[in-house]
Amino acid sequence: MHNLLGKYFQRGLTVFALVGLCASAWSASSIRDLCEVQGARENRITGVGIVVGLMGTGDGAAASIEAQKNVLERYGIDVKDLGSLSSKNIAICMVDAVLPPFAKEGTTIDVNVESVLDASSLEGGQLLETYLRGPGPGDTVYAVASGPVSLGGFNADTSAGTSVRSNHPTAGRIAGGAMIEQEVPASITDGERLTLLVRRPSFEAANEISQALDTAYGTNTATALSGGAVQVRIPPEKQRDLVAFIAELNKLRVDVEQPAVVVINERTGTIVVGGGVMIKPCQVAHGSLTVEISTTETAVPALPFTDADPLVVENEEIEVTEPEVSLMPVEGTSAAEVARSLNMLRLTPRDMIAIFQALHAAGALEAEIKKI
Repeated sequence: MHNLLGKYFQRGLTVFALVGLCASAWSASSIRDLCEVQGARENRITGVGIVVGLMGTGDGAAASIEAQKNVLERYGIDVKDLGSLSSKNIAICMVDAVLPPFAKEGTTIDVNVESVLDASSLEGGQLLETYLRGPGPGDTVYAVASGPVSLGGFNADTSAGTSVRSNHPTAGRIAGGAMIEQEVPASITDGERLTLLVRRPSFEAANEISQALDTAYGTNTATALSGGAVQVRIPPEKQRDLVAFIAELNKLRVDVEQPAVVVINERTGTIVVGGGVMIKPCQVAHGSLTVEISTTETAVPALPFTDADPLVVENEEIEVTEPEVSLMPVEGTSAAEVARSLNMLRLTPRDMIAIFQALHAAGALEAEIKKI
């Protein structure tokens, strides 16, 4: 391993080598945490609006002038000369929001506002009435957004030409800025059955959920259609109050096996080891290579009887040091033992990532490696 890279990671990064201390990879979770009811999902709605009231930080593009003209004409103001309009106080923005499942007409939701063109800041801006529509074709307006834009940042300029910037002043949020005008049609049951969608699909999880439902409500209540879906037959006595049945169903505890996963982020040097990770007995050799480059300056006198200046010559010396390495035993039957074994090697994040990949390639690591 190259020690220069290791030193870089040691300065600014932290390794998280342990998530769970339990030796067992099984844990009890509620169905609410494992599944969601098909049809009961969020919907994203979007629209394009205009933010006004900016202090000279608006768009400079010609499209903003045209948009301003259209807005004024909508309010009965006839604009004959586009040259009389200025876009420095307005900005064209993309407006989006998340429509919760079963949201009713008249309730309010938060909206996000982001500048589309070249506005430098939305500070002090007010979003004009903006229609928010759903995905795909269609003119159905599900919500109408408007209100003052709240920023999480700012731009400050001085007469000397210096500036200070915090976060992103071209993106903001309006709390409760959209009112729902149209409910999204949703169907979660045909009256006799509903379907649970497994958040982390696997055949084992779907089977455990199906068995837990059969135990609670009787044989043949649930059928695992695949690793990602479980169909539930609603008991006749529960069909009159579907909401109460789903609430009761969500509280059921299911023993599911947690996947053995090692998550690696090479950009930040972060490693997360799941509780079910095991390492078979193996031997690991860890060594480091240190390269030191030093430069010394030597003055060379000028030639006699001349007006030339002395020359300065740089001499570079390269020294390579490679300490002895030895094989060290590494094994672990739990995340705690895995972390303890690897920490004994005094590894840098970069070295530990390389060792995890080598252990996986050698078949000694009983886990899946995911890179993010």
